[in-house]
Parts: sequence; C-alpha cells; structure tokens
Amino acid sequence: MKTMTCKHMGGPCDLAIHGGTADEIIKAQDRHLQAAVADGDTTHADALASMKGRWKRPIAGMGWYRQMKRDFAALPDD
Repeated sequence: MKTMTCKHMGGPCDLAIHGGTADEIIKAQDRHLQAAVADGDTTHADALASMKGRWKRPIAGMGWYRQMKRDFAALPDD
C-alpha cells in the first residue's frame, strides 16, 4: 500500500488516498472529486473539470497518467 494526496494529483485538499497500485489511487481520486462536487464542494470543481478534460485529450492526459505512475512508484510503502 502507498498513499498519495488529493493535492498531489491536482486537487485542492490533503485527503490521503491509499492503494496498492497507481491505478487504484487514480480511480479513488476520481471518485473523491466527483463526490466532493456532488456534495456542493466548489473547491474541487476545477480539479474535476481537469480530470474529465484529461480523457478528452488522450495524448495530454497520458502525460499526467505516466507522471502519476512514476510518482507512485517513487513513494515508500506505508
């Protein structure tokens, strides 16, 4: 298990997100952003829009994805 924060992945808060793989953490971040905005948290709206935009521009989005995978790999295990 490793831990990344919402902020580390481009969000506005320090919520710790745990996962065994980078993909698990990325998916949890996506769910966190969607839930926060659905609950009326406007501070997460820009990060949610960026997340959705990454998948509309796959080449640019892959750059972010690869960076998150490198960052995850560099983290120590919890």
